[in-house]
Amino acid sequence: MRTVFEAIVAHGDRIEPSKGAATELTGMLLELRNPRARLSRSETRGMSYSCLGELCWYLAGRKDLAFIEYYLPLYEKFADAGEIFGAYGPRLINWRETAQLSNVTSLLKRKKSSRRAVIQLFDALDLVEEDKHADIPCTCTLQFMVRKDRLHMLTCMRSNDAFRGLPHDIFCFTMLQEIVARELGVDIGEYKHAVGSLHLYEENMDAVKRFLDEGWQPTGSPMPAMPLGDPWKSISVLLRSEHAIRESGELNFDSKDLNPYWADLIRLLQVLRCKKDNNPEQIKLLRDQMDSNVYSVFIEKMLNQST
Repeated sequence: MRTVFEAIVAHGDRIEPSKGAATELTGMLLELRNPRARLSRSETRGMSYSCLGELCWYLAGRKDLAFIEYYLPLYEKFADAGEIFGAYGPRLINWRETAQLSNVTSLLKRKKSSRRAVIQLFDALDLVEEDKHADIPCTCTLQFMVRKDRLHMLTCMRSNDAFRGLPHDIFCFTMLQEIVARELGVDIGEYKHAVGSLHLYEENMDAVKRFLDEGWQPTGSPMPAMPLGDPWKSISVLLRSEHAIRESGELNFDSKDLNPYWADLIRLLQVLRCKKDNNPEQIKLLRDQMDSNVYSVFIEKMLNQST
């Protein structure tokens, strides 16, 4: 993010799109050699909870505003009658009666070297519907390729808000990459992110300056590797737990049969709920139950905001 922000501020051109004045670089390619280092650990842009919530929204195949605004209230600006027209979840899971995510996995199981494992998120009909909806997808395609027993991924985007959208996109798409890799029984490879218009909106420039003033943050603590084997049984537990935490504030779940990797993600969702309910003592208990210390910086931040 820091490299992106500095490049846009130093070399970008001013544009006047419909969503407000912005500074833009075009035809950009970003590369993550270690996609597990997907979480910003910065003070101002460390957003593990909203990133995880958005991933759950995708994996659940949902498009309702009520789900996602719990994590990202700004989505209200892009809703039509309580739904997000351009939501990625339905397009990933069941778009026009096509299960795109499971289809690419099945294809790569049959044909390991295939170049056709592509998910289409931006639909040609979105341009026809453009004036009828507040939001259409910024992401065009997700392409998965197995090379030398590693799953590489290329995301192509027509447009990307580097301040608000990019951190969430990198998190969610690299998590999808690792989910598919585990289904295929291969390791995760490199992640590449191609963007037609990579931009910063004028309204966020003060916050961008504060981020840059923080200096470089440590990047030596990536997320743990996702457990080996098909992850979907554990994802189902994660999604059921997310629903119970968000809807009723449920804080009790039996983690004895759940891999610590997935149990930690559920605890993060519980930490957010405790922050919303102003329950710092429960956050301390959850902090002490975490298996990985990678998330400590995010939990401590929530704890500080609750006391």
